[in-house]
Amino acid sequence: MRVGVYIDGFNLYYGARALCGRSTPGWRWLDLRTLATNLLDGPGSAWRNAHVSRVVYCTARVNGADNTAGQHDQDTYLRALDQNGSIDVLALGNYVSRVATAPLATPGRRGRPQLTRADWPLQVRDQFGSDVPDATFMASVARREEKGSDVNVASHLLIDVLTARIDTAIVISNDSDLEFPIRYVRTVVPVGLVNPTPGYPAGKLNGDATDGVGAHWWHQLTAAETRSAQLPSVCGRARRPPGW
Repeated sequence: MRVGVYIDGFNLYYGARALCGRSTPGWRWLDLRTLATNLLDGPGSAWRNAHVSRVVYCTARVNGADNTAGQHDQDTYLRALDQNGSIDVLALGNYVSRVATAPLATPGRRGRPQLTRADWPLQVRDQFGSDVPDATFMASVARREEKGSDVNVASHLLIDVLTARIDTAIVISNDSDLEFPIRYVRTVVPVGLVNPTPGYPAGKLNGDATDGVGAHWWHQLTAAETRSAQLPSVCGRARRPPGW
């Protein structure tokens, strides 16, 4: 069976960072084809006699104006993926910078936002000097958002399935926006869904192994799996950045 692998790059990056530790080396220099092959051969997979035939990596370039070092490291990594033959397609989205206004909040149960409300020792008073209990605090912040990766994952996945380029698909993402394309693809080919984050799997991506054509499976990525699928330190002219 020909397996196509479709990777939401930023979902994978931030998930692996949470799994392994932001300042911990040994997980960023990730060989995506090796990772996919290991997942295919791992205990989570329900398929046998299958091989990875296509790896599609969907990401966006870091803005060098805001993060020069990050842009350089990312460029090095993308060159390494290409020169090592770790991907077949690089699909690029883009960053959008804007100012956002939202209520001040902290992570609550299951990471859901819990609004911060006025209470002593920090209270809000109105123009007459009276306390305003339970007032919310509004914050205006600079926000950078990556756009396009989920659309690129969905587009390449659907095109490859509908043109019979693959027989099965692995999707590495926990983005609930992929609900419809994944649900549809399950009616055509078996799908393995890998959650790259330490959080709960997105409920909209759940299903049953027998849905559609059947033979579907789900897996939660581990820190050990990222560390065991690293590129060689030197790939062509690309050298692993310090601290990676």
